[in-house]
Amino acid sequence: MSLTAKIKDIELELSRTQKNKRTEYHIGLLKGKLARYRAQLLEFQTKSSGGSIAAFEVGKTGDARVALVGFPSVGKSSLLNHLTDAKSCIASYEFTTLTCVPGVLELKGARVQILDLPGIITGASAGKGRGKQVIATARTADCIMMVLDAAGHPNQSKLLTEELETMGIRINRKPPHVSFKAKSSGGVSFTSTVPLTHLDERFIKQLLHDYHIFHAEILFHEDCTADDLIDVIEMSRNPSARVYVPCLYVYNKIDQVSMEEIDAIARRPHSVVISCEYNLNMDVLLEELWRELDLSRIYTKTHSIAPDFGDPLVVKRGSSVQEVCKKIHKSLPDIVRFAIVWGTSVKYSPQRVGLSHVVDDEDVIEIVKKITI
Repeated sequence: MSLTAKIKDIELELSRTQKNKRTEYHIGLLKGKLARYRAQLLEFQTKSSGGSIAAFEVGKTGDARVALVGFPSVGKSSLLNHLTDAKSCIASYEFTTLTCVPGVLELKGARVQILDLPGIITGASAGKGRGKQVIATARTADCIMMVLDAAGHPNQSKLLTEELETMGIRINRKPPHVSFKAKSSGGVSFTSTVPLTHLDERFIKQLLHDYHIFHAEILFHEDCTADDLIDVIEMSRNPSARVYVPCLYVYNKIDQVSMEEIDAIARRPHSVVISCEYNLNMDVLLEELWRELDLSRIYTKTHSIAPDFGDPLVVKRGSSVQEVCKKIHKSLPDIVRFAIVWGTSVKYSPQRVGLSHVVDDEDVIEIVKKITI
């Protein structure tokens, strides 16, 4: 039986199996087999194509990359044209966009690359409608904007999430806090710092045996599910097997639904309601996008010269002085003596700090280099 047939059989069995306490063990093992077969199929397709699954050939530029993902004719191209100077084709029929169209958004001093991707259809993760290219490109994004039709089917986001999950994209989730180490002997041992309500020793050992892992150490720092453990095992075999990306659900065409429906949608987590046609709520969308990107603007200055507040360095929130220095030049941290910081990250301004100091948004920093003789 081919891998594709095996995958279909397991998917069918999963859909038929009622979820309850008595079937948790069986469902968990089925999910493990499904993940393993999908990984094998992806590896086979990668080898047969002579490389990785091809994404659209668009170079990553700017401070962050955002991918517009959604079904056909939900307004992705209209949104790209509204946010950037790009000219993506707009028409009243489906599949107007057949390739990736990039644009650049200037957002609070940061240059954000926006990618308008072709519409996804059901079965995209299996290759339908250039789906694998679309999802492979979405994997490279710092944030996904899932564009949805406010007047469309209520399961849009669920169906799209399933397609992304199949290709290893985990949206609005963090990697499981689990330490996993394969060994050459000693059997399987696991410990936990919290009570495990979804997993037990029997399931963990059986799942590992299905992966042909007979010796390993596992330390659980959180109450994980079977899906979480499968992700940990897959990433131990291939670190790029899973990517964790923030996602903003953008509901377009709110001019076609009632105020009660708009209010209900707007209250959902990570959701924004807009209308591209009537330019409604775009300012809220940009604020939410900035929050999801989780960026910080750092202004640099030299002695006795004021900082240029119009040209910040943009780094990920939580970055250290060392990472800011690397943003300027990769060799700069080697010659830094200390830094002087003004802003909310220090107790008093200015304050002398080391390379490990974590900066806040809109901090001002002056780099003092070592004296060379």
